[in-house]
Amino acid sequence: MKKILVTGADGFIGSHLTEELVKKGYDVKAFVYYNSFNTWGWLDSLPKDIMDHVDIFQGDIRDPNGVSEALEGCDAVFHLAALIAIPFSYHSPDTYVDTNIKGTLNVLQAAKKKGIRTLVTSTSEVYGTAQYVPIDELHPYQGQSPYSATKIGADRLAESFYRSFELPVTIVRPFNTYGPRQSARAVIPTIITQLLAGKREIKLGSLTPTRDFNYVKDTANGFISIYESDKTVGEEINIATQREISIGQLAEELIRQINPDAKIICDEQRLRPEKSEVNRLLGCNKKILELTSWHPQYTFEEGLAETIEFLKHNLDKYKIDIYNL
Repeated sequence: MKKILVTGADGFIGSHLTEELVKKGYDVKAFVYYNSFNTWGWLDSLPKDIMDHVDIFQGDIRDPNGVSEALEGCDAVFHLAALIAIPFSYHSPDTYVDTNIKGTLNVLQAAKKKGIRTLVTSTSEVYGTAQYVPIDELHPYQGQSPYSATKIGADRLAESFYRSFELPVTIVRPFNTYGPRQSARAVIPTIITQLLAGKREIKLGSLTPTRDFNYVKDTANGFISIYESDKTVGEEINIATQREISIGQLAEELIRQINPDAKIICDEQRLRPEKSEVNRLLGCNKKILELTSWHPQYTFEEGLAETIEFLKHNLDKYKIDIYNL
């Protein structure tokens, strides 16, 4: 089987993608962020029978030399390494430029030298608040946060390497992914962890925005299906369920399932600037269904149940009493 480098393999989606690739028989090299604790992020939690088939490369996506070395001997790269938290991008935008734009450039440059098939991870945040729904891949881009602006820049760099150098690139654009191992900065684990900790007042920001939620295993298999299709080179492809739910409705459903006595309160520090809040995301999945064999395997209800079960057994890993940027 092909050898695939996964950057950001230590993160939420990256760890699930690494696991799914191994299960499908791929030879996987995991690019993890070098740190003095020698931790490999969520890969440290994977079973030994998975990790025995993973080659670890510790580096920094901002370093072109390490990125180039990591790509040696690989047939493809799935580039997921990124800074993702929107609130943190408000006061530290330089780090997002260095990681999301320059890091992506490092991957593209190294892949170009070696002629390697490249999947670059985008985000539904590049679309901003929907100007029409469902949002297809032709929808205009709108940088409503420094984070989304850097992801727009990274996407356009990837497009330029396809058009200028014929690098076999695909831009993969998941809508909001959730599931086991997601950080507490995301809304679903934020709600669930507060409820599981017995909180009677669930602190949230705006309740009216809507999101199109993908269960993480469906997202991971979306990447693999896009890679395995011979029709996806040079394309930008959404991974979406084409179903939306408001944050308020989501919170009420989780309260009903976990602790019906809880109530929602607005935490001012969690509110985003008015023009920065993305008010509606509902993705179109027509293109991925046409070009690949992918179909979602999990209902929203099934995904939530698995997420709740995971968090029940890992609550100690989450800082529940603070606002996680």
